[in-house]
Amino acid sequence: MDFWAFGPFPTEENVDADLINAGKQTVTMVAGSSLFSSAESFAMIRGGHVDLTILGAMEVSENGDIANWKIPNKMVKGMGGAMDLVASADNIIVAMQHVNKAGESKLLKNCTLPLTGLRCVKKIVTELAVLEIMPEGGFKLLETAPGVSIEDVQKATEGKLVVSDEVCEMSF
Repeated sequence: MDFWAFGPFPTEENVDADLINAGKQTVTMVAGSSLFSSAESFAMIRGGHVDLTILGAMEVSENGDIANWKIPNKMVKGMGGAMDLVASADNIIVAMQHVNKAGESKLLKNCTLPLTGLRCVKKIVTELAVLEIMPEGGFKLLETAPGVSIEDVQKATEGKLVVSDEVCEMSF
């Protein structure tokens, strides 16, 4: 069974408008999948029942701020539950690309895009590295991807980068 327990993207004849994902896209289901309503998910989030949240981001600052919902002058479908998630979970992990399409760092001294949450990110996983946010600010390099050097990560990180004495290569 597929890890996400969703079926293929629906064709026009099998669209069910009641089956949508968090990105407001219609989905199909496979045997064994289950779901719950948006109201139930927000009740879990706002009720403090979510300990760990993994989100994507457009930018993360060296003090753990996250911008993940809006680029000015671009159409967006809405913030969704990201603000609720970062306000309620104690452990926020971001999975994102290290640099944007222009090759500019997305790990910044300060975010330039509208913020989703302040000082909430604990760890970041990119295609180059695993980093954690230090309590006093800064990105602490914990692991590099295979074939990626510490210098590669330094070049791709605008914010303060602290290299741990125990940096290792990610293992799979």
